[in-house]
Order: sequence, then C-alpha cells, then structure tokens
Amino acid sequence: MAIHHTLKALADPIRRDILNLLKNGRMSAGEITEQFPVTGASISRHLSVLKDADLIRDAREGKFIFYELNTSVLEDVMLWISELKGDEHHD
Repeated sequence: MAIHHTLKALADPIRRDILNLLKNGRMSAGEITEQFPVTGASISRHLSVLKDADLIRDAREGKFIFYELNTSVLEDVMLWISELKGDEHHD
C-alpha cells in the first residue's frame, strides 16, 4: 500500500470534503464542483489526486464522469492506523 500517497491526498481539506460528499453515493464532476467556491479546474485537480491515491474511482457515462469512493483503500488505512495504536481487535 502506498500510504504516503493516501495521506498526502487526505491532507487537503477540500479533498476530505469531496470524500465526505461521496460517502452518500456517486456524483458527477459537475455536481461535486457545485459544492465548492473554487474553479472547476481546481476540483478536477483534487479529483485527480484522489484518483491517483486510489481513494476514488471514476466511470464515464456519455459526456459525464461519475466518481465514487474506493472503500478498500480507506479500510487499509484504518487498519494501519489501528495497528499503530496497538489495538488488539483485528477482523
């Protein structure tokens, strides 16, 4: 697991907000952009960083691109943090 890419992606508050939006289900790039007071190009860059860190997946449908969470990477990060804390409970 390339945890440094994941942690770098999670370090930005806008990217964390995007992940929070996507926990409710997939959204188009336009729907995500509407939620932020920044340019579409800025959101596109944030989505690219999240995708490169494998935190989200995208799928093209016609002229739209939809994004959704990749929960397996988040689960890996949570397990790693749990191990750092020394938690005894592992599934």
